[in-house]
Amino acid sequence: MEFSYLIDASSMLLRWLHLIVGIAWIGASFYFVWLDNSLKTPTDPKLIEDGVGGELWAMHGGGFYNPQKYANTPKHLPEDLHFFFWPSYTTWITGFLLISVMYYFQAATFMVDPSVSSITPAQSVGIGIGTLVLGWIVYDQLARLLIERSQLLFAIIYVAFVTLVAFVLTQLLAGRAAYIHVGAMIATTMSANVFFWIIPAQRRQVAVMKQGGEVPAIWGKRAKQRSYHNNYLTLPVLFAMISNHYASTYNHPHAWLVLVLIMLGAVLIRHFFNLRHKKVVRWEFPIAGLAIIFGVLVWIAPKPLPKPAADAAPAPTLAEITQIAQARCAGCHAEHPNIMPVAQMGVMLDTPERVKQHAQRVFERAVQLKNMPLANMTQMTDDERAKIGAWFAAGAK
Repeated sequence: MEFSYLIDASSMLLRWLHLIVGIAWIGASFYFVWLDNSLKTPTDPKLIEDGVGGELWAMHGGGFYNPQKYANTPKHLPEDLHFFFWPSYTTWITGFLLISVMYYFQAATFMVDPSVSSITPAQSVGIGIGTLVLGWIVYDQLARLLIERSQLLFAIIYVAFVTLVAFVLTQLLAGRAAYIHVGAMIATTMSANVFFWIIPAQRRQVAVMKQGGEVPAIWGKRAKQRSYHNNYLTLPVLFAMISNHYASTYNHPHAWLVLVLIMLGAVLIRHFFNLRHKKVVRWEFPIAGLAIIFGVLVWIAPKPLPKPAADAAPAPTLAEITQIAQARCAGCHAEHPNIMPVAQMGVMLDTPERVKQHAQRVFERAVQLKNMPLANMTQMTDDERAKIGAWFAAGAK
């Protein structure tokens, strides 16, 4: 088997697995934050005597459930105690493997863009991995210093840090690589919260209980704070993960600001739902979040193509555009491409009929967004882009 095919197959399997375990992790995060915010003080004297601080009655799948949360620890430790950590660990592991296969092993194609900076593929990989490490160190130190002093100050400084990282990466890496690394940095922080704080705190609690000691309440409080942070960071990470399908975001002249604003809107929406679980309804948060997101979408919308003047030169012919497509696009978009293992997105541009069939997409990617050819590896010229635009404006005939 060819190496390019192995990369493609590995990417497919890793992406699938990453999605599966990611759903498990996010589902658990959303569920437990909802559960925590929905608990009610028990009225049963026996539960209160046993140390239960909150309970909930729910129904799902035809069954009744009565989850309970202890104010600190139960009097007796159960033999079968479940820890929620593998969804987090496997999400990070599959994510790192996926980013390695897709970006680090193909850095010359996906990490660098000569129109952005002149860094080498090796340097781009170093920047990418360094970003993941730096993101955790900065977040963790900020949390240690500020988390118990001012949640608001912590949030402001962390948002400023993410904004700075987004700005720097968009000046160094290809747009899609910059976006994916901002998301991966935050996701690494989330998984590190589980690995370095949440699970160790839980294991210490269990160890102290087994020795008959009293568990300090602060251990659980700090773990819960990190868990809540993960909950708020989930939607921004999800957007970063899907963003490489939408070049209008990462290819914008102010791509860093586009990313940060959409992430901020997502956090505001998440905050609404977290409050709503506590029976606190604050509509200003989702309204503001949606206003930011839709405002960004209006801002980055491609400008409509001007109509050709009456005395304009004759539009390029389909034959001319096909010649451009065969020279600049068919390496990745053909029945038998010579750059990629298969035609990307199923789009083939190696015949006049296929070029005409995909005229709208060719115009959007090559003229409006200018994100194709990828990293302009086949060196499509501005004159060629202008010809495609003129051909499309004349009806793509």
